Amino acid sequence: MLSLIKLPRVFTIHQVPKVFHEDSIISGYRHPRSSATDCILSLFQLTNETLNIWTHFLPTWYFSWKLLTVVLTRDVWSDSFTWPLLVFLMSCCVYPLASSCAHTFSTMSTRARHICFFFDYGALSLYSLGSAITYSAYVIPDKWVNSSFHQYYIPIAVVNTVICTALACYSRLGLPYIQYNHDIIKRFSECKSPKFGKFLRILAFALPYLFDNIPLFYRLFLCVGEGCTDNDTNPLHHTHIALAFLTAFLFVTHLPERLAPGSFDYIGHSHQLFHVFGIIGTHFQMEAIEQDMATRRPWLLTYSLPITFTNTLGAALLSITLSLGIIFLFSLPLLWSATRGEHTEKKTQSHPIAKGAMNCSSHCQHG
Repeated sequence: MLSLIKLPRVFTIHQVPKVFHEDSIISGYRHPRSSATDCILSLFQLTNETLNIWTHFLPTWYFSWKLLTVVLTRDVWSDSFTWPLLVFLMSCCVYPLASSCAHTFSTMSTRARHICFFFDYGALSLYSLGSAITYSAYVIPDKWVNSSFHQYYIPIAVVNTVICTALACYSRLGLPYIQYNHDIIKRFSECKSPKFGKFLRILAFALPYLFDNIPLFYRLFLCVGEGCTDNDTNPLHHTHIALAFLTAFLFVTHLPERLAPGSFDYIGHSHQLFHVFGIIGTHFQMEAIEQDMATRRPWLLTYSLPITFTNTLGAALLSITLSLGIIFLFSLPLLWSATRGEHTEKKTQSHPIAKGAMNCSSHCQHG
């Protein structure tokens, strides 16, 4: 069937606008103004994005199956102790799905690329909150249960998701209507220094991760004596942390493609490995959370803070609402420009790559 369908062409780095460039990736680029159909068809041909898409799309179904299993096998409607796990599993479904969609449709236009990754950042911030909610409910060491830190942990995590989404979106183009507007005539400093935008994105996601893991880091590496929750789950937590730092290392260093540009364009570049190890890390995190949930349940139900709608599903809904508002704010100038520029884009469709490169040459590249 696919042999009868004409698959889209792929291009080299010199044939696409700078905004689409990836560090040390030379070939395998899709058309910078692909149609939605072309984007979907590209799932079935080898480009430099193909494995980025599949390495997150397939795990979405795995986590969806885990979520469905919990809903069908546990009394989630009346047992509030399961609600943090539900929030976490929902976030585990959302973040790889948003990522796979962003990588799929990001070549429809320059504006579409920015908006796609805005949603990707929002999904990652939701995942960080899902982790915090389960850590508060199941993972926090006995010594810290009911402490002041425990009481303010979830509210601070919600604030962190807002900061994370806003800072990550800001890292692409700057402030809406101030540093970019419907004509995109004011340029953010990342265009001259892409590393600065990359640094902001790393900061945006490192800070929530480090805060979320304060209880776990204390439990595993600093706590001594009684109340440290030293149980059989700790090796799973160690594995998850090791994989988390490995994914961060891959994201920051762009290895191995930086050592041999062009050699890992299609298979084996850092973003693919980043996805793979990130998903494996999430799996071990999920296993650790479920094990802590089962083994500590009687003690936590007796001594820990009560689990309510407010500090679980309510916090997640608030975070989603705020993040969507931020994404809308950052996307609005781009959506308006897409409407105003529709006639102009139709004019340039006969030579989209050459003119796109000329118009977008000063845009920031995605990191």
